[in-house]
Amino acid sequence: MKTVQLRKGKNTDWEYLSESLELKNPLVLVFGNRFLLDDDSVYTELRDKFSDGHIVFGSTSGDITADHVDDDSITVTAIEFEKSHFEIKTSNVLNTDLDSFKTGKDLVNQFTKEGLKHIFVVSEGSFINGSELTKGMNDATADSLLITGGLCGDAARFEKTLASYNEKPKSGEIVAIGFYGETFEASFAIHGGWTPFGPERIVTKSKSNVLFELDNQPALDLYKKYLGEKSKELPGAALLYPLNVQSENEEQSYVRTILNIDEKENTMILAGDIPENAKVQLMMTNVDNIANASELAAKQALEKRKNKPQLALLVSCIGRKLVLDQRVEEEIEEVVSIIGEDTTVCGFYSYGEIAPFNLEINCQLHNQTMTITLISE
Repeated sequence: MKTVQLRKGKNTDWEYLSESLELKNPLVLVFGNRFLLDDDSVYTELRDKFSDGHIVFGSTSGDITADHVDDDSITVTAIEFEKSHFEIKTSNVLNTDLDSFKTGKDLVNQFTKEGLKHIFVVSEGSFINGSELTKGMNDATADSLLITGGLCGDAARFEKTLASYNEKPKSGEIVAIGFYGETFEASFAIHGGWTPFGPERIVTKSKSNVLFELDNQPALDLYKKYLGEKSKELPGAALLYPLNVQSENEEQSYVRTILNIDEKENTMILAGDIPENAKVQLMMTNVDNIANASELAAKQALEKRKNKPQLALLVSCIGRKLVLDQRVEEEIEEVVSIIGEDTTVCGFYSYGEIAPFNLEINCQLHNQTMTITLISE
């Protein structure tokens, strides 16, 4: 495997972060600021640099390399596989009447199934129901297929996200990369570092990812009560206080970020489904807990492997980034310290992470986690 990384800032030209190599038929992962990706010149410039490249775009809430986390840049990681090959498939949720389950199932069904080892998903994050997307993908896969990835971001604006394959980035697009090869190896791990607090409540009314009532009381009113003065900062403040959800159908609890609120309907809109009769609690964290969770995820992803990783794909949540603030690079440093500085690192801060629970197979939508995928061939 050979890799090349370069970056373009808001007011700067492309600069190489690694040695400039000539790559054959590379996979080119382009993660960056939504406004910068929306520039017509970006695709043209990258096509000139990688004439035979397979260029995958995704907007972020911060793009990641081993040395940087940046909000106002575009980071490119180009990868030449020497023993493996890949297929890339796309779908657009806006073309399927916002049926996220069907979108996920149809997307995975496009792949050649024989020899398929891993799928990495770069999904739009504005319209998709990530819970239904992952359910649809699971419905189309064999039990042994690992699926990881994330929902694109738009900083903390939540206006729109962009993604594409071999064209200018656009809304509603989902890109999936399928990897094949006898020696190809992918491992993963996820960890959050958030702690539940306060009373446990029962979801008494919800529909899909909209939460209406907790304990037969308006959910938004209760949430504001617990936030106190911070409720004036909603919906942004909600990223710092997600919900721990224990549903009747899942053995493990999961975290749900509140993406928006509807004052008129007195409801909360979450990043994924929140089923009725589930138990929920508020959660909180601090910088040290987040950094420690990232270190633990790196250790677990490494322990699952036979061979040394060559590429690390990191997807971390926007809520974690807001907590870390000026110390945001600390969680990346923890990962690099475990996997080694000779492993190429790329990734993004997201509106949701896609991976199985640890020790499970089917992928799920997560919030507020660091999700690590380690790849080698």
